[in-house]
Amino acid sequence: MPLDVQAIPVLSDNYAWFLRDTETGTTAVVDPGEATPVADFIEKEGGRLDLILLTHHHHDHTGGAEALRQRYHARVAGPAAEQQRMPPLDIALHDQDSIAVGACIGTVIAVPGHTLGHICYDFPNPPSLFCGDTLFSLGCGRLFEGTAEQMFESLHKLDTLPDATRVYCGHEYTLGNSAFALHAEPHNAALKERVAEVRRLQAENKPTVPSTLGMERATNPFLRAQNVQAFAQLRREKDTF
Repeated sequence: MPLDVQAIPVLSDNYAWFLRDTETGTTAVVDPGEATPVADFIEKEGGRLDLILLTHHHHDHTGGAEALRQRYHARVAGPAAEQQRMPPLDIALHDQDSIAVGACIGTVIAVPGHTLGHICYDFPNPPSLFCGDTLFSLGCGRLFEGTAEQMFESLHKLDTLPDATRVYCGHEYTLGNSAFALHAEPHNAALKERVAEVRRLQAENKPTVPSTLGMERATNPFLRAQNVQAFAQLRREKDTF
C-alpha cells in the first residue's frame, strides 16, 4: 500500500492529512490550517516534509503553509485559479493535472462550489480523495462563492470514482451533518446505521473520517440528489437547519 495517510487534528474541528509514499519516503501534508500541530506531528514522523497540498484559499486550510514551507523547505502546490488569495505557490495546478508524492501519482479535480477555484486530489493506490470542503461525510460545503449548479456538477465528478475511494475531508462535521441527513432521508436504513456508527466513534473520541464514496453514495443526501433543483433545495434547507 504505497500511500500511507494519517490525520492531524488542527484548529477546532479541521483535519490536515499527512501523506507518506512508503516506496520512496516522500511526504506531504494536505491543508495545514496551522503550523505548530503539523510540525509537532512531522517531527515525530521523522522530520521530513517535501510537499504541501492546498485545496482552496480559506485560511483554516492554508494558515500553516508558509511557516511549514520555511521550516522544511517544502514545495507548495495549490489551485492556479486561487493563487492570488493564498500563500505563494511553487506548483500552480489546473483540472486534470498530475501531482506526484514520490512514486504516488495523483490527479487534480477542479470542484468549484465552496470556492470558485477549489480542487481535490485523487490518488489511486489505495483509492484516496482529499476533498477539502467540497464533500463531507453526510454533507457538502457551503456555497460561499459558487452556485448550486457548480457544486452539483462538482459532486458528480467525484461520484465517478470507485466505491472503495476513501474520502479525506477537511473537517470533523459528520455528527453535526447527521441530524440534517436524517431529516432529509428519515427512512434510509444505511444512513441510520452510519449515524449509529458515528455516534459510537464520537463517544470514543475517535475520528469519523475517512468515509468511503460507497458509504457516501448510500447515506449522503447531497451526493444522492438526482438533479440540481433537488440539490439546491437541500443546500438551502441545510443553511438554516
